Amino acid sequence: MGFQFSVHHQHGRARAGALETGHGRVRTPVFMPVGTAGTVKAMTQEWLQQLGAEVLLSNTYHLYLLPGSDLIAKSGGLHDFMGWKGAILTDSGGYQVFSHRELTRISEEGVKFRSYLDGSSHFMTPEGSVQIQEQLGADIIMAFDECTPYPLTRA
Repeated sequence: MGFQFSVHHQHGRARAGALETGHGRVRTPVFMPVGTAGTVKAMTQEWLQQLGAEVLLSNTYHLYLLPGSDLIAKSGGLHDFMGWKGAILTDSGGYQVFSHRELTRISEEGVKFRSYLDGSSHFMTPEGSVQIQEQLGADIIMAFDECTPYPLTRA
């Protein structure tokens, strides 16, 4: 499963190219439907293909909590779980940690958070976020990010 990016056209600072993933080519810039919990709501796979979707985005935080990354891995990975043959990008879960900040405590090591579903306690490190995304079988994984609150000065 290789991963490669090539630029096909450039005009000033704008560029168009292609990502080559283990599940096919993704032309950029890209239309990326969001399947937060492993499904794009109100859309069939056929409709997504007719729309030209080459990659779907799924959410690490939500999939980790429900149904669980272990269960998804045991079912053959996110591609089999979703029934999607194209590429999948998973976000890191950082935004969800930020958006549920009343349930979180951020430290240099990672973030401790309570599940919004059942109140259970969890701890996620940057490395743990990547491991979960690898366990899910994503083609494109994102680094664990920390969103800054608004307003924030440049300093």
